[in-house]
Amino acid sequence: MNNPNQQSFYGLGIAPKILELIDRMKFKIPTPIQYKAIPVAIEGKDVIGIAQTGTGKTLAFGIPMIQRLAQSQARGLVLVPTRELALQVEETIRKVGQALGMHTAVLIGGASMYNQVNALRRHPRVIVATPGRLIDHLGQRTVNLNDVRILVLDEADRMLDMGFAPQIEQILKYLPKERQTMLFSASIPEKIINIAARHMKLPVSVEIAPSGTAAKNVIQELFIIMKEEKSQLLLKLLEQYRGTVLLFSRTKRGAARITRGLRPLGHSVAEIHSDRSLAQRREALEGFKTGKYRILVATDIAARGIDVKGIELVINYDLPDDAENYVHRIGRTGRMEHEGRAISFATPDQRGEVRNIEKVMHNALPVARHPLFSSASFAAPVVRTFRPRRRRH
Repeated sequence: MNNPNQQSFYGLGIAPKILELIDRMKFKIPTPIQYKAIPVAIEGKDVIGIAQTGTGKTLAFGIPMIQRLAQSQARGLVLVPTRELALQVEETIRKVGQALGMHTAVLIGGASMYNQVNALRRHPRVIVATPGRLIDHLGQRTVNLNDVRILVLDEADRMLDMGFAPQIEQILKYLPKERQTMLFSASIPEKIINIAARHMKLPVSVEIAPSGTAAKNVIQELFIIMKEEKSQLLLKLLEQYRGTVLLFSRTKRGAARITRGLRPLGHSVAEIHSDRSLAQRREALEGFKTGKYRILVATDIAARGIDVKGIELVINYDLPDDAENYVHRIGRTGRMEHEGRAISFATPDQRGEVRNIEKVMHNALPVARHPLFSSASFAAPVVRTFRPRRRRH
């Protein structure tokens, strides 16, 4: 088989009308996950797609879903972990579906139930939902899933990390047994294997990169620095790099504090985390996309689902709680064959957290030095020696 990067969307089994639309959308070369998953999914087979973020997974399931739904009166359901990802997935699927006269609906928390009920009354052919809000609708009997013949679990590992396993199991009880199920994930932990074993029929596994593989176009650097110097190093890096910056903080409070510190210095900056309303989060993300904000400060809620082209730099101001999230964070840059850069700050006492990231990555993080800052190193691990207690006579 030829290199997928030299292929076009022709020859993957895609209907002419959808090929025309892909052409108009300026997509010329399928990404590896699209090239491998689309033909299998168009045949109606269950699919497990393992690929890192930023590899074009939405079209990998969106194109086959729309094409197969066009041949029947059935509906499709896409479950995603976050509101932001739901909006982006729905936007992409809507563009493909409109060409074939299909409506979509997005069901997410923080948005008007009334508007969502109205959207459901228009009989959308594809529903994109977060698990919690879909269960709200099921409880109020405003949605019926009896005619869903295609189910997609997108970012399945993230949904399980966020504790959605019980809701997913509950939703699956409302779905017909006879359906096509596609599961897409950046990694494949045991919980996902269990879901696949119970709810999928002989799934075809399509793996593009091993679990924990970082985007190959991302240059990574690690600065070991004292905690009190982090904000000053950040300012120097923001002078050095002129493009868009996605900056990760471990906590909501930290994200708000960084944002407040940067604004008075003339930086155009917005924040996105779970304390912000849906409207505020949408405004921040839209402003970041359009260039109103150069810097977006985020917690791990944004580690996946932010599909913004051309992010020059990801800064891990704080290392993530979960080492797996490092891969998802830095996957926001270096997307679609573009080069990106990821810079992480670690304090001398964070040797263990860096080692955990390196285990996930199967690679050492290159340590960098800045001429204006004293170079720190990881503190030596404390070795406790056992001393027998003296017996008193």
